[in-house]
Amino acid sequence: MSSVSKPNEQDVELDAAVEQAIAVCDGDMRAAIRALIVANNFLESEISELKKAVSHAYTRGRFRTYTG
Repeated sequence: MSSVSKPNEQDVELDAAVEQAIAVCDGDMRAAIRALIVANNFLESEISELKKAVSHAYTRGRFRTYTG
């Protein structure tokens, strides 16, 4: 068995996304990282707000839980 493995499709897609993020920031890796951190913080904030909304909706009885 060879110790060198072929990159799988996810690795190739991830590498392409990394290259795209760096290219969008004109090759500045620090700017790319900064932009990704800002985007991640925004998404985390959105998730938090959505969790609150769903939790509130359940307590008001808008949705019924699936009992199978």
